[in-house]
Amino acid sequence: MKAREISPLALDSYQRAARVILSNHLVTQTYPDRIALPLLRRWATELRDDLMTLFGYRLEVTETTARLFTVSDRLDAGTPAKTATDRTFDRYRYAYLALALAALGRAGNQITLSELADHVAADAAQVDGVDLSTERASDRDAFVDAVGWLAARGAIALADGDAGGWAANPDAGEALYDIDRSVVIALFRPSRALQHLRSIRGLLAGADAANDDSAEFGMSRTVDVKETARRVRRALVERPVVYAADLDDHELVQLALPRTAADVELLTGLVAERREEGVAMIDSSGRLSDVRFPGAGTVAQVALLLAGEIADRVLDLDTPQPARMPLPRGRSEDLVEQVDSAIPQSGIFDSLAGNDAVESTEPPPADQLFPVVEDQWIADTVRTLTDRFGRTFAAGWQADPDGLGRAASALLERLRLIAAVPGGVLALPALARYRGVVVTIRDRAPEIDLFQSSANDSEDITA
Repeated sequence: MKAREISPLALDSYQRAARVILSNHLVTQTYPDRIALPLLRRWATELRDDLMTLFGYRLEVTETTARLFTVSDRLDAGTPAKTATDRTFDRYRYAYLALALAALGRAGNQITLSELADHVAADAAQVDGVDLSTERASDRDAFVDAVGWLAARGAIALADGDAGGWAANPDAGEALYDIDRSVVIALFRPSRALQHLRSIRGLLAGADAANDDSAEFGMSRTVDVKETARRVRRALVERPVVYAADLDDHELVQLALPRTAADVELLTGLVAERREEGVAMIDSSGRLSDVRFPGAGTVAQVALLLAGEIADRVLDLDTPQPARMPLPRGRSEDLVEQVDSAIPQSGIFDSLAGNDAVESTEPPPADQLFPVVEDQWIADTVRTLTDRFGRTFAAGWQADPDGLGRAASALLERLRLIAAVPGGVLALPALARYRGVVVTIRDRAPEIDLFQSSANDSEDITA
């Protein structure tokens, strides 16, 4: 590792550069900020070697962009594209984003928003189930969200006008954008041509090995220890917690080796927290995690309180022990099937696609069992928390404790603290670190309450 050759005084700078590219994958002159690209250019040579050695990631750095080409071992629905207001992209926004990127690739140095909309509308008309009508406000809003996502990353830059004005009234508003072709090119670089795929599995790690000709003759493949170690390190930086129950025997051996997590620590500055059930990489800087927890806002605060309540119930020896179940399997497979169902079965895709069928890389079911907490108990607990602390919650959540419980549970599941199963959730081991949450409520002056009663979120609960 090149990181071992870096002086202690410069190591912090190197680790910050590693965290920047691992958390963003694309860095431009303005995204995520103006100091990120110079930092990466300083350490480009060392990072290029270490990222390839540890994870199998390829880093390309130019004068205007830095692009990390990652390797995916499974599909993950927990990291969607989001709007500037933190709204998750729906299928229309994703479609407009893809079509806008294609149109920008064919455009010159500048383009107006209305012209880009016309190109996207023309292409969308050729896709079943997708269209763009500038007469509909909802379509304009979705299109502007996709354009805003591109603008935030520097693919386009506003030269004149206002996109919001065009969205409100396309006859009266307009916007002119400069196009940065280097960013447009860097944004979409799939490992294989999508037209050649029959399944999204073809983009996952191991697709080439799964289609090796030796498999046709029944030849067994030896375990690639180097690739197995890379796969485990990828899991350490991509998942909130890496549980032993998720891994196969060869991966467990790599996870148990002290050097596996130590190499990730040296590169990123994260700290490995190792338990019998698995390993979590703790990000005290808060600059690599896409979700900070504990965090501010009603949902995050209730999720923290709920985590403590679930941990207390599961670990309390004076209450009846809950039933136990293994981790649910096949969720990645379900997501694969959903994506594959949208691939056209005729036309250019059918004529160009290969005949390969990639088998699932999901590990076999494990024997480890986890305690089950019923949905009704969670709903009752959230109502109790709302009764106790509801005056500090956002007004909208005060009136919807059931929705608040679902949102808090979804956050805990994304953080791999619980896992949803029919009728309840599984309490996963990392949840125990939040047992014994202590709540303090800061009193606010009455006149301040009057002005903050309609705030989106409250930050009065601390733990």
